[in-house]
Amino acid sequence: MIIGRGGKGLEEIKRIIESVLRKGPKEKEIKLEIKVEPIKKPNLDANIVAQNIVDRLEKRIPHKRVVHQAMDRVMEAGAKGVKVTLSGRIAGAEISRREKYREGKVPLSTIREIIDFAKIPALTRSGYIGVKVWICK
Repeated sequence: MIIGRGGKGLEEIKRIIESVLRKGPKEKEIKLEIKVEPIKKPNLDANIVAQNIVDRLEKRIPHKRVVHQAMDRVMEAGAKGVKVTLSGRIAGAEISRREKYREGKVPLSTIREIIDFAKIPALTRSGYIGVKVWICK
């Protein structure tokens, strides 16, 4: 998803990192090697799920459909539970609100469970909508 077709994204990322590292009093030659590791189950990664929700909200797809489809994909991938919170001007409403969606169990008060968390804002026409995703693996 990040690399794109033919490795264009990888070369761009490499060029940006090299330009940041070269800045300073002495211009020096930097050799940078980037190793790419694929994610075996992208539906169990909270960042990817949250980014997917954000992308679809920005395309003006109904929020309930987006969230329920994302939660179904996460549960089918083998998660014990998933929790999604949307907050802001949902569906272009005048007054902002917070909506919470849950499926399965997401125990946040224990350290025994492995919980993946991501928080990404979605910029819509009516303003920002905050998207938070918790996945219990």
